[in-house]
Amino acid sequence: MSPVGPSRGPRFVALGDSLSEGVGDPLGDGWRGWAALLADGLSDADVEFTNLAVSGAQTRDVLEKQLPVALALRPDVVSVVVGVNDTLRCTFDIHAVAARLDRVYAALSEQGALLLTACLPDPGTMLGLPGALARPLARRQRSVNTVVHALSERYGAVHLHAAEGEWTTERTMWSADRLHPGERGHRQLAARFHALLVERGRATGPAPSSEPEFPVPTRARSLWWLATAGTGWVVRRCTDLLPQLLALAADETRHRVRGTSARLDLRTAHAVSMALAALSVAEQRPEAA
Repeated sequence: MSPVGPSRGPRFVALGDSLSEGVGDPLGDGWRGWAALLADGLSDADVEFTNLAVSGAQTRDVLEKQLPVALALRPDVVSVVVGVNDTLRCTFDIHAVAARLDRVYAALSEQGALLLTACLPDPGTMLGLPGALARPLARRQRSVNTVVHALSERYGAVHLHAAEGEWTTERTMWSADRLHPGERGHRQLAARFHALLVERGRATGPAPSSEPEFPVPTRARSLWWLATAGTGWVVRRCTDLLPQLLALAADETRHRVRGTSARLDLRTAHAVSMALAALSVAEQRPEAA
């Protein structure tokens, strides 16, 4: 009788942008982040964790670059948290975002992976931008979140509602740039995902600790990082958006003066509805043929 080897833990792959890469939670010369923290709690057995997330990634990058690698790894659990960088581009198109996410979710679900998704706070509010600049970005992020909500339900994903709540305004949760969680924030995301997975019977390891392992960076160190790296991060992602954002802000101001701001919300809601309706039609076409 051959000896029984150790049981294999789940294979966990993270897709997405800087949030899943771990920016804001430094470890050595790199980043750790919520996904790595969650991996340790998925099972008592060894978990095979691969982080494919890359800072700056948009939904197109996840679909074209990260998805093929993830499929080759055949994960049991896979997180797809992306979309904020799309909202910071002048090319933002909710129809394209929805179509890409649908293809990513479908491919991974068809392979049998359990999806982890999340809705996120809007960057304008987190950065403390003036209302006329923040509101257009907020509409964009809400539209992405609405799509993620709908597609998460369609594919039976474990979905984390992280767009609102006290954690978004609690300063200790965030790094110096206010766009990325600090270690405490990453730990909260990991702990909340872990709780949802326990409810599904898909996490059997210990819950990630909510208490930071490392000292909080000093104010001087945080300001230095923001000046040398954090500001550059924001500028690189927003440069092509700025002219358009100024135009959106002007439009926002005109509507507020006229008392017709509700039209902007309705326009966004209509665009989201059309994007989701287009996915439903595309899904039905093979059957109709």
